[in-house]
Amino acid sequence: MDININTPALLFPAITLMMLAYTNRFLSLATLVRKLHAEYASGGKERNILSQLKNLRSRINLIRYMQGLSVMSFLCCILCMYTIFRNWMMLAHWIFAASLVFLFLSILLSLLEIYKSTKALELVLSDIEELDKENIFTDIFKKSED
Repeated sequence: MDININTPALLFPAITLMMLAYTNRFLSLATLVRKLHAEYASGGKERNILSQLKNLRSRINLIRYMQGLSVMSFLCCILCMYTIFRNWMMLAHWIFAASLVFLFLSILLSLLEIYKSTKALELVLSDIEELDKENIFTDIFKKSED
């Protein structure tokens, strides 16, 4: 595969947008943690506050790893451009591959964080109503029967 200086540069917009999205997730979680902590400290004994805080802690850790992997991918892209500039093509291929691996792992952790966030929403909704364990397929079939 031929690789030129523009190849790693193609990942710059994708990586920076991902980092922006991860930062927005982090900021919204930080706000939610502060709110839940204040509720808990004021004596609110809502039964799911501790479970929600535990879930938020793991999601914040995931976002930290996602951000770190995105930064590593970005740095590898920059290093790859330098190695192409120096005409060290074999090294450039390996560094570009590492950049793609870091990007892939970051997206994989993002998928895991999305899964955990839906679990957190189910936890919040369980206070309001008793949820049946339904999925998209039962929702589709239920609508078609009505």
